[in-house]
Amino acid sequence: MSVQERKQRERAERERLIVTTARELAEQQGWDAVTTRRLAERIEYSQPVLYSHFRGKREIIGAVALQGAAELATAVRAATSAADGPRARVAALARAYLDFAARNPAVYDALFQLDGGLAYAQEDTPEPLKDAFAALLETLGDVAGDGVRPGLFTEVFWAALHGLATLTRAGRLLPEDAEPRVELLVDRLAML
Repeated sequence: MSVQERKQRERAERERLIVTTARELAEQQGWDAVTTRRLAERIEYSQPVLYSHFRGKREIIGAVALQGAAELATAVRAATSAADGPRARVAALARAYLDFAARNPAVYDALFQLDGGLAYAQEDTPEPLKDAFAALLETLGDVAGDGVRPGLFTEVFWAALHGLATLTRAGRLLPEDAEPRVELLVDRLAML
């Protein structure tokens, strides 16, 4: 291994450490607790080293969002591939999405609530975000219905899931109705 390759590997490892540490801190204490000073202290590097990887918190949020998008896509695909039949796949997708949001609130915020400097639904949308949407579309496109664009149906279903995730987390929905909500969403919106 050349010196240049070693330096590139070390740089990539440092970047992963920054993102992992930011994510852990945000999950434990919220995104307000994530500052460059705290990150530098936790990873035991100076703030200038941190800034050599990310221009600031916004880019760190974006990096966490991209990591989260890849994880969400994996979770959705795993859940839907284990389900048998269209209705079961849509219900599995909904449960996997809501479970991801509940288990990873800071990552979910980075993906859908905070400004991470990422383009959504545009030509320059980063690949992990496109792939997360594609993971939803793979199942939901099959049940969009006659005359309904699969992408549009996926956006509407996703928006409903986002609303459920956000309202549940805010304590505005009764927890005991979580499963009936999923069933109603699947039965009425997907009409399966």
